[in-house]
Amino acid sequence: MLHDVYMMADRDNDEDSDIGVKLETRPKTKRPPLYKVMILNDDYTPMEFVVTVLERFFGMNHDQSVEIMLAVHQKGLAVVGVFSHEIAETKVALVMDFAGSHQHPLQCTMEKE
Repeated sequence: MLHDVYMMADRDNDEDSDIGVKLETRPKTKRPPLYKVMILNDDYTPMEFVVTVLERFFGMNHDQSVEIMLAVHQKGLAVVGVFSHEIAETKVALVMDFAGSHQHPLQCTMEKE
């Protein structure tokens, strides 16, 4: 009888050990690199045009746009956003096309962050 109790206790422990949480390990996916989009200063593009570009293509409000435009003017360039490669490339192309269609030499570039 004592042997039966021991066996039942042993069986209970076995059942408990079957209960658990399955842990799956997933390989860590690497985040894609981000790219800084920058606007460069020139002596010909009107400041108001730069403000319009910042509002239109980078979703900045007027005050933010003026602040960034002044940074571009004073420092020679300013980062206007950080995006995935595809978005950064698209924003650069949109700004360059817009500037060209308005006959302004405004330069917009991107580089890996």
